[in-house]
Amino acid sequence: MSSTPAVVPPAATYMIEPAHSSAHFKVRHLMIANVRGEFSKISGTVKIDPSNPAATSITAEIPVDSINTREPDRDKHLKSADFFDAANHPTMKFESKKVETDGPEGFKVTGDLTIRGVAHEVVLNVIGPTPEIKDPWGYTRRGAEGTAKISRKDFGLSYNQALETGGVVIGDAIEISLEVELVKTA
Repeated sequence: MSSTPAVVPPAATYMIEPAHSSAHFKVRHLMIANVRGEFSKISGTVKIDPSNPAATSITAEIPVDSINTREPDRDKHLKSADFFDAANHPTMKFESKKVETDGPEGFKVTGDLTIRGVAHEVVLNVIGPTPEIKDPWGYTRRGAEGTAKISRKDFGLSYNQALETGGVVIGDAIEISLEVELVKTA
């Protein structure tokens, strides 16, 4: 019995589609609970080479002003110089440096994340991309999800307050999750 070899799709470039993509985060608050928020705008380019994952690359930008924690006063404080300093650093950026296969449906993407003008290497654990589909408007799309953990202090986000009972108001560890929809451009 002969089997037909799997067809590997050619390399392609995709745009991160901002209307259907977002970046979420979670941080410990008062040492007892988590606060969640999102950045509702994300844009960038993903070049995928299925036959050579090492040639795959990702660049993304997130406007700091798109932050939403469902609390306007907290969002205003997060945009201030105490945290993201949006007036001087209006965007966060990610640029991949290395992509490695991680299981049958995943990748480890190592790259530089820049927040407040400070770049640190982080690893995104990516599931996907999904197979391509044609949408009702004739565009070719795929999706992917990614997660990472960072230390906010690594990026100069060190504002905090001590609690009377010990501990601090804001935890250092930040859990990041990304959900992106990609539209083929070439």
